[in-house]
Amino acid sequence: MRRLPLRCTYRTLCWLCYFVSKIVSEDSVQFRLPRGTQDILPEDQPYWQLVTSTAQEMARRFAYDRIDTPVFEQAGLFERGVGEGTDIVEKETYTFPDRSNEMMTLRAEGTAPVCRAYLEHGMSNMPQPVRMHYFCPIFRYERPQAGRFRQHNQFGVEAIGDGDPSVDAEVIDLGWRFTEALGLKGLTLVINSIGDPECRPKYLETLKAAYKPYLEKVCPDCRMRFERNPLRMLDCKRTDFACQEHIAAAPQMADYLCDGCADHFAKLQGYLTSLGIPFQVNSSLVRGLDYYTRTVFEIQPPEEGAQSTVLGGGRYDGLIEQLGGRSTPGVGFGSGLERLVLNVKRQSVDIGENLVGVVDAVVVSMGDAAASVAVKLASQLRNSGLRAVLAQPGRSLRGQMRHATALGARYTLVIGDTEVEAGTAQLKDMATGDQRQVPLEEAASVICKGSDGI
Repeated sequence: MRRLPLRCTYRTLCWLCYFVSKIVSEDSVQFRLPRGTQDILPEDQPYWQLVTSTAQEMARRFAYDRIDTPVFEQAGLFERGVGEGTDIVEKETYTFPDRSNEMMTLRAEGTAPVCRAYLEHGMSNMPQPVRMHYFCPIFRYERPQAGRFRQHNQFGVEAIGDGDPSVDAEVIDLGWRFTEALGLKGLTLVINSIGDPECRPKYLETLKAAYKPYLEKVCPDCRMRFERNPLRMLDCKRTDFACQEHIAAAPQMADYLCDGCADHFAKLQGYLTSLGIPFQVNSSLVRGLDYYTRTVFEIQPPEEGAQSTVLGGGRYDGLIEQLGGRSTPGVGFGSGLERLVLNVKRQSVDIGENLVGVVDAVVVSMGDAAASVAVKLASQLRNSGLRAVLAQPGRSLRGQMRHATALGARYTLVIGDTEVEAGTAQLKDMATGDQRQVPLEEAASVICKGSDGI
């Protein structure tokens, strides 16, 4: 029998491997998490519960009521509100035609939809300012980094209808107390004023004049911003060009504020001082959206990087007018929940035993009669507010006890034929090993009392 040439054998083997891999891959398709998104797994939920419950409590204390808006809006809402020349609208929005060929955009930020709701539902007739808070997913197609996702979740607050600097201070106070209540340490509040339509144009002329001779040395994004939104050149984070050097040498907005903006900013600083909130003034601080005026602020953790800001916002007195309403002042902030959770973990904040998802009791049964009683007992424990798990009936006693240990249960309640007849359960403290018989109807109250009941 004539042997095939080696190269033919190798080629045949390669084709065979290719077809086998195609068959295997088609029969066992494995879907993966989309890039820039994350699964919030059960072990992370206690951190999320801490952040969201703290946010809700702080919003309640400051009398900011809950509002929810749709996950998608007409594309024009973000084009007019956020700004057509921004990176968000040009590069990052998820925009698509619906079945009637109307362009829709997944929520790219939280403020514009709330302002749309304020207009659409006649909230200007309510006592002003209207104070609202929300939790919502935000969608932006950007390069994923630590603490930055293409879908992230946000806690935000808005106070619409009052332009007094005391409202700015109130919103900042809410944000500061919120991060403080989370147990985060080493935070820095940074504030600035970026003026208004009266004084900002003159500053922008001066800023462009300072940058113009050096445009070839800054990054391509800053060269584009020079024409479309020069203020955002101060927000550039790139270090591979001369951007940071020119930001440091740029003229300061504080020198160009009109009397109204200067007075507003001075009063805000006075209010923050009276509230005992430490702050720094940073003349290069701007926000990435076009609608901001006067006050802008950020709360930053000690670490730097993409997740360096845990909360940021400012005043947007012209936004509602851009959306077709009367000139209406507004101020608010947004805070990414992912960044907050990241910092809570990074600083090893004590999230509290009640949030860890500890199983209070595992009910163990031996035999069919005991299994029926165990099902009822587990239900009674849950109705008493305890976190109870029914071990799988039919498994060995050792197997069920191992399951209770793996769950980190505080107690086990073991029911066998003897316990069924006596109407009791064998209650065991898993930490100390102490155990005793308890009547079934008293099991919940004994566990609620804790170890003193054993």
